[in-house]
Amino acid sequence: MIVVLSRFRIANRLEAEVEKAFLHRPHLVDEAPGFLGLETFVEEQDECVFHLLTRWTDFESYRTWHTSASHRDSHKHMPKGLKLDATFTQVWYLKKISD
Repeated sequence: MIVVLSRFRIANRLEAEVEKAFLHRPHLVDEAPGFLGLETFVEEQDECVFHLLTRWTDFESYRTWHTSASHRDSHKHMPKGLKLDATFTQVWYLKKISD
């Protein structure tokens, strides 16, 4: 199993719209082969900072999802004109080392 933690900051105050869009996204990911679950949350001290946590059976499943048409479709609920602070965006791949 791998865990992918994405951390990013919304740059143009569309936090409420992004949060609403994330409520739709899990249903689009549900059918992805190798997908084990998704969670999203914001930082308590900074509502502009979002965390997206996904769990996958393996890295290849994660890579396949991110190159699929379904992944592109999952972004259509995001607000138009959304800007992310690219200097803040982080993606972490965590590999489970034991059962």
